[in-house]
Amino acid sequence: MENRYSRQELFKPIAGDGQQQLSSAVAVIIGCGALGSAIVESLVRAGVGTIHLADRDYVEASNLQRQQLFTEQDAMDMLPKVVAAEKRLKSIRSDVVLHTYLQHVDQELIEYLASKADVLIDATDNFETRLLVNDAAYKFNIPWIYGACVGSSGVVFPFIPQKTACFRCLLPVLPSVNETCDTVGIISPAVQITAAMQSAEVLKILTGNNAAIRTKVHHFDCWNNTFLDIGIARVKNPRCETCSEHAVFPSLQVNRQQRYAVLCGRDAVQVLPSVDREVTLNDAEFAAKRIQAFTKRTPYFVELQKDQYRMIVFKDGRLLIHGLRDITVGRRLYVELFG
Repeated sequence: MENRYSRQELFKPIAGDGQQQLSSAVAVIIGCGALGSAIVESLVRAGVGTIHLADRDYVEASNLQRQQLFTEQDAMDMLPKVVAAEKRLKSIRSDVVLHTYLQHVDQELIEYLASKADVLIDATDNFETRLLVNDAAYKFNIPWIYGACVGSSGVVFPFIPQKTACFRCLLPVLPSVNETCDTVGIISPAVQITAAMQSAEVLKILTGNNAAIRTKVHHFDCWNNTFLDIGIARVKNPRCETCSEHAVFPSLQVNRQQRYAVLCGRDAVQVLPSVDREVTLNDAEFAAKRIQAFTKRTPYFVELQKDQYRMIVFKDGRLLIHGLRDITVGRRLYVELFG
C-alpha cells in the first residue's frame, strides 16, 4: 500500500506535505445518510487519519437508491447506519481511526466532537442540528461545511469563524430548500455532486489551501443545468447570537425536557427522553409485553409493532414512531409505553 495516495500526491496543491496533513487530521461528520455516507467514504479513501461519525438512524430499503455505503442485507438486518458504515469503511481502509456514535446529536455530543475536530461536516437534514453545528463551530473556532440537497439541486458553503458570516446570519437569505425528499424526492447525482463539493472544501481546509476555499454560497440544479453563486459579505449580523462579539451560542443551551420532533422526509416522530430519565432496552421489552405488542430485540434497539405503528427504542432511550406525523399522538404513545 506504499503508493496508495500516489495519484493524490501528484496533485500539486496537496502533494506529499498535504498528504501528511491529511493523515494527522481529525474530521467530524454529522449524519450518515445520503451526504454523510458519500463524504465519509471520500475522506477515508483520501487518507484522513481520524474520523468521528454520528448518526441516529438505521438502514432501510428506501435508503439504497442514494446511500452508497449500504447493502440490501444491511436494510434487511436493520443495521444502524454507523454500524454498517464502519464495517464497509474498515474494509476500504483498515488503518482509519473511526469513532462512531449511534446517537441523536445534542448539545453535549456536538461540543464533545467539536473539541476534537479540525473540521465539522454537515450531512444532516434539519435546521435545528445545523444550528447546533454552527454554534459549536464558532464557539470552538473551527470551520464547518454546510451541504443540503433535494430533488436535483444542492447548496454548499464553508463557514469559517472570524472570516465569514455564520449560518444563523444567513438563514433569511439562503436559497430556498423548503421542499424535502419526502415531498419532491431526490436523485443520486444531486447527492453525489453536493457531497463531492463538500469533500473538496474539507481537503482544502485540512491541507492549508485557504486561498482556494469557496467564498460564495453555491447553489446548483443538475437537471436544469443551472447554478448560482451568492456573495454573503453584507449579510453578517453585528448582533448575531453566534458570531458577534457578544455571542451566547443559543443552540448549545441545554434542554433538559422531553422533546418531540417530526423527522424530515420520514413518516416518523422522534421522542427524546428528558436528561434525568433513563429508558433501557429492558424497559422497552417490558413495555411491549404489557401492551401485547410484537417485539424484536437486536444489540442496538428493540422494535415494537402495535396496531399501525412500528416503534424503535434505541439504547440511549430515543423512540422512533413510524407511520406517524402527529406529535400529539406521539406523546400519547410514549406515555402508554413508559408512563
